[in-house]
Amino acid sequence: MHYASIKNFDIANGEGCRVTLFVSGCTNCCEGCFQPETWDFYHGQLYTKETENQIINLLRNQHIDGITLLGGEPFEPTNQIELVKLLRRFKQEFPEKNVWCFTGFVYDRDLMKGQRKYTTVTDEMLSYIDILVDGPFKLEEKDPSLWFRGSRNQRVINMKETYKNGLIILYHE
Repeated sequence: MHYASIKNFDIANGEGCRVTLFVSGCTNCCEGCFQPETWDFYHGQLYTKETENQIINLLRNQHIDGITLLGGEPFEPTNQIELVKLLRRFKQEFPEKNVWCFTGFVYDRDLMKGQRKYTTVTDEMLSYIDILVDGPFKLEEKDPSLWFRGSRNQRVINMKETYKNGLIILYHE
């Protein structure tokens, strides 16, 4: 897996102050994407164990509320393999902090068992995510006034409540 960048103190991609990992690789290729360079799976730097350690060390800062994954596309199957390891470690070391993840895939259409982006680690990866912003960016539905999303078709899903209730529960601002 490659990544485009790591933001040490991000306040734009989730609530509070966050460490944000922008992964590389995306097959959605949404028209109007704000980071089309991240569509390339080899854009940026190679993600290594040292990268993971750097992220974990950044998360030790008491002012950091959690981690955000976006890209590119965190749920591309090749990206899931590395990200699930990072999230597993994150939840072990920082159980009080939260995970936000932005995906251009639709949770209940693409990421559930038997669907097109489901892998052997998708369920585990989803289990670590507190807030999932899902759906492709649609230029014709762009709305800059939206909270943590770029177009009206995208949803901000409370994954913990969704798992508990067995149906999609949206996160309220």
